[in-house]
Amino acid sequence: MTTSTTSESSAATPLLDLQGLVVAVRRRRRLWCSLALLGLLLGAAVAVLRPPPPAAVTKVLVAHQQDQPNDPGTLIRTDVALLQTTRIAGMALQSLGSPEKPEDFMLDYAGVGLTNNLLQINVTGDTDAEAVARAKALADAFVSDHVRRIQEAANAESKALLDQRDRMRDELAKVNKSIGNGRPGSGPTASADLESLFARRAELTSRITDFGQRAAEARIGTPQLVAGTQIVDAPRAVQHSLPRAAATNAAIGLVLGLVLGLAVAAVGTVVADRPVLRRDIAANLGASVIAELPRRSGRRWQRRRTRAARERLTATLARTVRGSAEPVSLLELGCARSTSVIALDLAEALMAEGPVVIIDGLPGSQLAGRRPKPGDPTVVSGEGAAAVSHQERRLGVGSVAPGTAWTGLPDLGTQTVLVVRAGHGSTAWLHTVARQLADLLIPVIGVVLIDPDPRDRTDGTLWDGLHTALRGHNERLARQNAPGRLLTERPSWAVRVPDSDQEAR
Repeated sequence: MTTSTTSESSAATPLLDLQGLVVAVRRRRRLWCSLALLGLLLGAAVAVLRPPPPAAVTKVLVAHQQDQPNDPGTLIRTDVALLQTTRIAGMALQSLGSPEKPEDFMLDYAGVGLTNNLLQINVTGDTDAEAVARAKALADAFVSDHVRRIQEAANAESKALLDQRDRMRDELAKVNKSIGNGRPGSGPTASADLESLFARRAELTSRITDFGQRAAEARIGTPQLVAGTQIVDAPRAVQHSLPRAAATNAAIGLVLGLVLGLAVAAVGTVVADRPVLRRDIAANLGASVIAELPRRSGRRWQRRRTRAARERLTATLARTVRGSAEPVSLLELGCARSTSVIALDLAEALMAEGPVVIIDGLPGSQLAGRRPKPGDPTVVSGEGAAAVSHQERRLGVGSVAPGTAWTGLPDLGTQTVLVVRAGHGSTAWLHTVARQLADLLIPVIGVVLIDPDPRDRTDGTLWDGLHTALRGHNERLARQNAPGRLLTERPSWAVRVPDSDQEAR
């Protein structure tokens, strides 16, 4: 039975709550919006403070002897690699009369193969004129080197063919001499030898002619390749637009900053494990969310809605306190100021029925140390709680933040309403709060959620089991009179006070 329940619980709990992750990342929009804005400003600043150096560009048409229609670009990539050599750089510097080292000059230019026969050379310099001069020198050096290599290859091929032809001529001379020295004789052997010499002479003559033609063709093909290698686009300075560069860099910085901010927010959300949905907060605390309030008043057109939500919350808490025979406390987690305001509003609503004393157990005695105004309820510090008369209604205000003195919470009230800021406490700490309050026998009447996500549509009410929508003295009496019996009926006053115009669920 236990194994089945555990497996069902594990199957119901997802490994990663995408809804909670999206809500938590959206709540941290200040982080990723700030990083996106920072990336935009940095991108624009880089374009303004570090503009690109003056640059020039030129294009060279390169003719190859091994050109093929299906060439995958191997030849032009070889030309790009040859451009990035100290020989080409040295020839260009020599024509410019510059004392710069070829290794340093190679860092200022680059080649790009646009097609199989079109090479683009990009060069930078201190000025536009210097960049153009460097581009022209590089293009001339590359063309000169390429032509020289073509001519050397053609001359080497022609020389090899001519050498082979000369060897054939020497052999032909020997054959002719053998034929001239031959004596007529009788018999089949002498006749066969003479025919063999004549056949050999004919073959050598044909091959000599062939080698001569091939050598001539090798020389004829070279001028075509030389003429085909030329500068087709004269060196020119590249125009730089500062507004365009700033806009481009700003857009890139904006995207990178936004992506980085979203990644940091998502990772931080997963690592911190701070619930933000009312469903998760209610489940971890074991108490239902009875009201929601924004953390701030909001914009001018939202203040009326916030004021109405605060009034509904005060009315709900006042009705709960009036129906309770035991003192009630408000315990905050991450929202001490909001809790103080709720306590003052609740005390003012209860003062019409009799005197009310607020016991301030907040760190630093925020309520007890304030300057009272005429008509404000009486506020005493936690140390003065023992001097409060039992005939006066007591309303405790305390904290369950890390570092809380748990043993002093029963002095504030034997029942409590937790005022929790969404996304403030981790899952582990919410469990700690629920466990400590249970150990102190302080039932949680409900949870007031501060700064909820406006798009949260999850249900923060716990209907099954011992924890119902709002627990009060009736439940305590039911547990005392009927131990072991679970209260499963829904109270008639178990409603959630929304902070919008939606109906209470």
